[in-house]
Amino acid sequence: MKYGDCKFKYERKALLREKLGVNPAWALRALVRIYELQTSDEQACGHTREYNEVGFSGVDGEILSSFAEQYKEKGFLSKKQMDILFGKMPKYWRQLDNISQVEAA
Repeated sequence: MKYGDCKFKYERKALLREKLGVNPAWALRALVRIYELQTSDEQACGHTREYNEVGFSGVDGEILSSFAEQYKEKGFLSKKQMDILFGKMPKYWRQLDNISQVEAA
């Protein structure tokens, strides 16, 4: 099933959580997209400072920001980093769903 074929939120949630937990292309694209939507202040310090419904949680902010910066600079993450990314990204499905809905409108 493709994202665009999902008519209901529960279908989008299941698809996004699955893809973000196992698919490198989905996880890396989502990582960079969320990172880019954070404020420049949050990007600079690697911590969430504002509640604007976009960005990494406080506990993930530093590591995921560093992953995003490394990926943007070098074009890859190590296997260990990818394993960590696969463990963390599924919880950001709602932000990605919201971003996709806004951008599709």
